[in-house]
Amino acid sequence: MFKRVFQNAWSNKGVCEFQRNKSRPIWYALTQSIHSGQVNYAPRSFFGVEDFQDDDNSRPYTYQKDKKSRNPHKQLSFKQRTVAYMEPFTLDVLISKRFVSASLTHRVTCKQVAVAGTNSKDIKAVLNSRSDIPACIAVGKILADRAREADVYTACYTPRERDKFEGKIRAVVQSLIDSGIDVKVYLD
Repeated sequence: MFKRVFQNAWSNKGVCEFQRNKSRPIWYALTQSIHSGQVNYAPRSFFGVEDFQDDDNSRPYTYQKDKKSRNPHKQLSFKQRTVAYMEPFTLDVLISKRFVSASLTHRVTCKQVAVAGTNSKDIKAVLNSRSDIPACIAVGKILADRAREADVYTACYTPRERDKFEGKIRAVVQSLIDSGIDVKVYLD
């Protein structure tokens, strides 16, 4: 197999001539058609299968092709396109075993406008426990005050998949509503 290739290459005194009589080294002759979509010089590659290239994306055939959507002409509805501008602020509530935190974030710029949590120094000293219902109510009131300072009076809240809208989360949202912030709750 290699004997024929080397004989052809060495017949011209150690170099192989290609493309307009330009001299190229012998290794160029062996590797020049690897990515051209053709079979290599040898009738079989190292693995015993011809190495073909994929026509669509010029990658080896072993890679998976990108998945295409079922409906390529699908368009977003008007509501899907404008909801980030009509309701620009979102409420995010995080409740763990040790603390409670909540924040208001602007959807378009992704900047946090107001943040409150029981880990902050001013709230830590006042509360007996940092993760019970009174702590959630206190976080909601402080967040509402900070939101009004930033001229935010409306927000929307969508609970995470693992969260239920009850107990501590409901206490935070209810204290925001009682403090004057209009919160729209979207439950799926």
